[in-house]
Amino acid sequence: MSADDKPRGSATIHDVAREAGVSIGTVSKALNGTGSLSDDTRKRVMETVRALHFRPNTLARSLHTGLSGSVGVISNDSFGRFTMPIMEGLEGVLSGSGIGVFMVNATDDAERERAHLDQLLAKQIDGLIVTARRADRRPSVDLSGLGVPVIYVFSQGDAPGALTLLPDDQGGARLATDHLIQRGRRRIAHVTGPEDFEAVRLRAAGWREGVTAAGLEPGPLMHGSWTEAWGRAAVAQLLNGPRPDAIVCGNDLIARGCADALREAGIACPTDIALTGFDNWTVMAEACRPALTSVDMNLIQLGAHAGHKMTEMIKGEDASGTLRLPCTLVVRDST
Repeated sequence: MSADDKPRGSATIHDVAREAGVSIGTVSKALNGTGSLSDDTRKRVMETVRALHFRPNTLARSLHTGLSGSVGVISNDSFGRFTMPIMEGLEGVLSGSGIGVFMVNATDDAERERAHLDQLLAKQIDGLIVTARRADRRPSVDLSGLGVPVIYVFSQGDAPGALTLLPDDQGGARLATDHLIQRGRRRIAHVTGPEDFEAVRLRAAGWREGVTAAGLEPGPLMHGSWTEAWGRAAVAQLLNGPRPDAIVCGNDLIARGCADALREAGIACPTDIALTGFDNWTVMAEACRPALTSVDMNLIQLGAHAGHKMTEMIKGEDASGTLRLPCTLVVRDST
């Protein structure tokens, strides 16, 4: 029986090697993302793997290498607003190295998280990514005795020595503020979320840093909820005092509420008051009227960076400390 005649999924590594015209070792290197193969050879092998519907024996490989070829992800972001872009970047990198991803949702329940963690460890995961819907500190996941590397992404463990990857919130707010100043704005307010969020404090610092560097007096700093309703209420308060000519908002929901309130008050945006958001939640920013200039935290790239770091740590490299990756500003009609 030829490889073509075999049932789907029953082709062997010998069949792949024969069809691709390479050695078994070369097939193994291509599958594992190792070795110094040419791009053409690696491509030819992988095309043959797909054509023959070859399924590597992951159990046999794990016994040989001591690795399962899988990484776990624990999150409490039930809505997925932040976790899913991170997952996209993470999987894009890990899949290229033959590593699969198991994701579980702990929903702020420590007991549930422990149960999920036990399940992931039972699968012999090679590493763990801890992420969340907010980037504040949380109790660390201690797997040091098991030799399983842990990376916090858009989350922070409270134990020293962990590797933590975060967006540069302060730098992102500074980008938005500098952009408004370059557009000629001089009375810039900041409407943002609850002060107990570290991201809120950092974004406020970036806004203040920007206006101070330009020799301007900071406008009002207003804390509230992460909602459109708070954006509308904040604008009502701002219009009762000295009117700003720009508002840096702590997220896109707040900014959209501000935009609605300005429009209802007959105030032109951006002619009279310009507006920026934060998160670049595309469905929200593009549906805003006017379309919202917003800071993008580059979460896909953050996840990809985590994927590269994780593959290095699985191979035995050490990594620790906090890395803040740059944000970018997506300019739309509101400025």
